[in-house]
Amino acid sequence: MRISDRLKDLTSEYNRKKHKIKQRLKEFRDLHKAKDEDIFSELCFCILTPQSKALHCDRVVKELRESGLLFKGGSRAIKARLKGVRFANNKANYLVAARKFFYAQGGSAPGEKNGSGLDVKSKLDGNDPFGARDWLVKNVRGLGYKEASHFLRNIGLGKDMAILDVHILKNLKDYGVIKEIPSGMSKKKYLFIEDKMRRFSQQLNVPMDELDLLFWSKATGEIFK
Repeated sequence: MRISDRLKDLTSEYNRKKHKIKQRLKEFRDLHKAKDEDIFSELCFCILTPQSKALHCDRVVKELRESGLLFKGGSRAIKARLKGVRFANNKANYLVAARKFFYAQGGSAPGEKNGSGLDVKSKLDGNDPFGARDWLVKNVRGLGYKEASHFLRNIGLGKDMAILDVHILKNLKDYGVIKEIPSGMSKKKYLFIEDKMRRFSQQLNVPMDELDLLFWSKATGEIFK
């Protein structure tokens, strides 16, 4: 099938799914108004997802939160709950490091007196989401540009960012946006492909964040996150 015909099919699929996609993105925007604990939980989800199934990672984060380990567990206890998550040892360490970092930003660790607890939202400049992304990549272990973009999109701040995971890259290649899927992803390469996806979304008249969920639903059958 010619790319022009496939683009028509993509547009038709978007029109069928548009309402559900927009509703999901509204839920992301609403999350930004939630407590720092909820924002931090979403950050942990995005740290876990590389090379692991998103639905499974979401369940794992919920289990960690319900057990209390997400906010007070050590890396060994957290690792024991990361069955089915790849690179569990590293990711458990990343979760603990992120928790310590954002509790330090808030002024205390759990159980300490006179502290304000987690402080994530105030560190993210909603007026400069790309600056917030750079800050996250620099300061939070386990976050590259893909994961930081994913996190910001999931809390309503990444509207114009690309989440260049394998599903998105395959779609971009299939629709002729990129010639090949890169074997590695430097910051320069990431921003280059992100710009190509942005132009493609403008060509389709489909916002970037909606295009991402459309591609994701094509690959998985679900409009998730």
